[in-house]
Amino acid sequence: MGRRAYLLPVALMLLSGCIPRMASERYEPAPPERTVPRPTATPTPRPGLQLEPGTIPNGQQSWEMRPVTPDAREVPASTYVVRNGDSLRLIAVKTGAGSEAIARANGLAPPYTIQPGQRLQIPAGRYHIVRDGETGIAIARAYGVDWGRVVTVNYLEEPYILRTGQRILIPDAGPETLEQRAARFHLDIDDIVTGGQPALAANQRPRTPTTSPSRPLPPTATVATPARLSTPFQWPVQGTVVKRFGPGASGEVNDGIKIAVPLDTPILAAADGVVAYAGGDIPALGGLVILRHGDAWTTVYGHAGQILVRRGQSVKRGQMIALSGNSGFAADRPEVHFEIRQGRTPVDPLPRLPAR
Repeated sequence: MGRRAYLLPVALMLLSGCIPRMASERYEPAPPERTVPRPTATPTPRPGLQLEPGTIPNGQQSWEMRPVTPDAREVPASTYVVRNGDSLRLIAVKTGAGSEAIARANGLAPPYTIQPGQRLQIPAGRYHIVRDGETGIAIARAYGVDWGRVVTVNYLEEPYILRTGQRILIPDAGPETLEQRAARFHLDIDDIVTGGQPALAANQRPRTPTTSPSRPLPPTATVATPARLSTPFQWPVQGTVVKRFGPGASGEVNDGIKIAVPLDTPILAAADGVVAYAGGDIPALGGLVILRHGDAWTTVYGHAGQILVRRGQSVKRGQMIALSGNSGFAADRPEVHFEIRQGRTPVDPLPRLPAR
């Protein structure tokens, strides 16, 4: 085979990892505020790991795999008298309300001990029964409600994994029709972090993360995340901080920092963790990687030009996870949008990164 014929498939493989450039919404960047020196060694990009943004084995994200039927049951407020053999879960089945909601309404704490003859208040509301594999994002879309509100009203906590058969309260969405609400539904970082995992069946455990993008977990898999943050955070790239955390001059709020870098700069994992998301479903941020680190810590890497990891992959601090680009309509030059989150709250990354 001639040299030109050999190079053609290689070039096509490299181009398949590129994220299409999106139309940019230009803004006047803040003047450079802080410069991060170049590291002594720069990792060499590995073409064999480049992926088209959002690519997983069947081309769909976890929340697109299991459709949700919006068949929540309207439960009126009532009083239930505990009988012999009752458990909180059984009472939930009998009344249609969520067991967690019943526990909160009656001030019950784990292990939720109840006695025959005890009178329990059953809170009113619309309760959705979680089916196998459903995600919070899919449930929110089906009802046209903000998933963040569902998390709040149900007091969901780390690691935000639903279970099959769980009854969750669906908040009132106001006078709009379901179609109107669905039309304006959009994803944000918090949705992906708290609502992107498929529900677990009874006695099922999350899958152990894979160590290689060439052996990806299926999108229907619920992925185990670290229990503890095992390493301190490091800078994801070398470059100049051009936009700080918090309110901007034009009134917008930045949940992270933006770091100007040359095109195709390696983006490195800020700490050991597991890939919670890799794709391009949030238009403003373009190519996006989200890592979970344990202790409720999450890091976010946006505007990538190439994504080198997949959901469910474990990564080490300093491992290359993407290459920089200017994807997303909020970038008009090569840069990295970087966030650190504690639980559902974005925090200023600068005090948590090494001084340079």
